[in-house]
Amino acid sequence: MDEFMKAAIDEAKTGLSEKGIPIGSVLVKDGKIVGRGHNKRVQDNDSMTHAEIDCLRNAGRVGNYKGTVLYSTLMPCYLCAGAVVQFGIKKVYAGESKTFSGAKEFMQSHGVEVIDLNSQECIDMMNDFIAKNPKLWNEDIGVD
Repeated sequence: MDEFMKAAIDEAKTGLSEKGIPIGSVLVKDGKIVGRGHNKRVQDNDSMTHAEIDCLRNAGRVGNYKGTVLYSTLMPCYLCAGAVVQFGIKKVYAGESKTFSGAKEFMQSHGVEVIDLNSQECIDMMNDFIAKNPKLWNEDIGVD
């Protein structure tokens, strides 16, 4: 497994250990992780703290995002995809999109290369969480 996706999975596991939603993300620039984060909607009582947003916040002022790559354990939603497009991140690796299809086409329509790794580990982690926490999951994705 790619070291950067492994780091994103580690972030997701950290979120789960904090009683949050197990989604993790890392931002890579010049072959190094410059930001990492995980979904903290529950922990921070903040609907905006998705994993990718937390990662970008933790990266700080990167300056030019040209050449950066975002890794996320789950296909980014429209909120996070909007941040990807806004900052000009041109490549995204998603651990999976089976449990949540996300905004792949939106990112692609804005010139972002999106690679879905279809990781069984990511799929299993989300399926397990969703089965145990359907109400919280539906809240996270905006479904009644």
